[in-house]
Amino acid sequence: MDPHVWQVMVDAFPQLLFKGITVTIPLTIISFALSMVIAVVVALIQYSKVPVLRQICRFYVWVIRGTPLLVQLYVVFFGLPSIGIMVDAFLAAVIVFSINEGAYNAETIRGALESVPQGQMEAGRCVGLNYFQIMWHVVLPQAFRTAFPALGNSMISMVKDTSLAANITVAEMFFQAQRIAGRTYETMAVYIEVALIYLIFSTILEYLQRRGEKKLGKYGTN
Repeated sequence: MDPHVWQVMVDAFPQLLFKGITVTIPLTIISFALSMVIAVVVALIQYSKVPVLRQICRFYVWVIRGTPLLVQLYVVFFGLPSIGIMVDAFLAAVIVFSINEGAYNAETIRGALESVPQGQMEAGRCVGLNYFQIMWHVVLPQAFRTAFPALGNSMISMVKDTSLAANITVAEMFFQAQRIAGRTYETMAVYIEVALIYLIFSTILEYLQRRGEKKLGKYGTN
């Protein structure tokens, strides 16, 4: 390898990793946590078949899943200022990623809720639990065990999707890679290096996902 290219990669690695740890990962964790709140609420409303709210939730899922994530980022970051609403780039990314991922996770959780046998509800009523207690203590734990692999995959995908935030000037890992590549003109080396760091993050999450699945599997058999 050309010594210059090697030196560029050596110099770039700590800069890329720093942005990954301080921006990309926090953006992923915050957005995913908020998306789970949205997903649970939307899934429960649809599962409970609350008439008007159910239609609103279905409309939300339909719109978000039917439009590109990048377009949603542009609407919030570049579109809202045109009507007088200024949004910080990082906050805009959190809002969009949360809402976007919330729609997908809501469908995952809804499907998991519907997979829980109705007999569980009846059993809960027999021991004197009310509806909310049955959902919290009986139905949701079983649904989350079912949904966990899909939710884990969603989080891994979100790590990679955060690279789109560079398009709205969020100084995350891919944005930093673009700056380094523009300054050094070593585009191939820098972009391969940032791809490898994304791969490392994804591999760590996959490992944690497998560990989580094993623990939930053991819990489910007890």
